[in-house]
Amino acid sequence: MEKLNIGIILGSSRPGRVSPQVGNWIKEIADQRGDAAYEIVDVADYNLPFLGDPTGEQQVADWAKKISSLDGFVFVTAEYNHSITGVLKNALDSARTEWYNKAAGIVSYGSSGGTRAAEHLRGILAELQVADVRTHPALNIFTDFENYTIFKPAELHFSHVNEMLKQVISWSTALKSVRS
Repeated sequence: MEKLNIGIILGSSRPGRVSPQVGNWIKEIADQRGDAAYEIVDVADYNLPFLGDPTGEQQVADWAKKISSLDGFVFVTAEYNHSITGVLKNALDSARTEWYNKAAGIVSYGSSGGTRAAEHLRGILAELQVADVRTHPALNIFTDFENYTIFKPAELHFSHVNEMLKQVISWSTALKSVRS
């Protein structure tokens, strides 16, 4: 059986962001599992225009093609103003049917573990027909980051990430048959 393709989507483009550190950590854990092909997908690399801007048609097409190639996702989202980042919302809106019938896990971070952003993201994913899994690693900017910038996760997060990945693989496998 062909391995699933799971994208670890970095949902921030802000200078000084910590999402690359978190994403790389998730990928290291995921790669040790050997149950899927995992890749980092950084929204900052796509330079997506705001929805409706006709000057960015190629970037939107490239983004949609990438999302279409993936069987499931792990979203790494910061919490900005009690929600997801604007760039992540724009990226979600820049594709539509490419999201349908896939699964996703959420890893959030912020002063409250990014839990409010994760809850907002769950509602958006439901509209895009993405099944989000229950296990949700929530990283606290005060305790899991040194000086708010250097990622040093607590040991308990490793088992949470593994459980989330297990659920993403299970749901992604099931939903792949729906898309076939």
